[in-house]
Amino acid sequence: MIRVSRDIALNERSIEEHFIRSSGPGGQNVNKVATAVQLRFAIDAAGLSEAVATRLKRLAGRRVSQDGILVITAARFRSQERNREDARERLLALVRRAAAPVKARRPTRPTKAAAERRRRDKDLRARVKRLRAGVRGESE
Repeated sequence: MIRVSRDIALNERSIEEHFIRSSGPGGQNVNKVATAVQLRFAIDAAGLSEAVATRLKRLAGRRVSQDGILVITAARFRSQERNREDARERLLALVRRAAAPVKARRPTRPTKAAAERRRRDKDLRARVKRLRAGVRGESE
């Protein structure tokens, strides 16, 4: 089990890692060694609560397949081990963000002064537009 927070731990069986070749410059190393990591995380099999799983899928966006598998590709570093750590850290950060409670929105109303300013500005704008309009009855 990978400890994410005090309340959340991820089942390691829900994480699968594949090593692939990185793209970009690097000479022979890039062509020979599979240093990039593609981490696959089965969200539904991870043992997360329904609310956290739903928020995680929304946060991850296009990185989640229709099967509920989150795919994180890490190729920032030249070594396989550092890319592996990077992918896991990114997964944990995403799960932590999903586990954070959603801040409830408290509806607010504009102040009386703000409403009055808005009305005054609208009247001024309408007056400017009226003055720009041509005089009625005149033909050009």
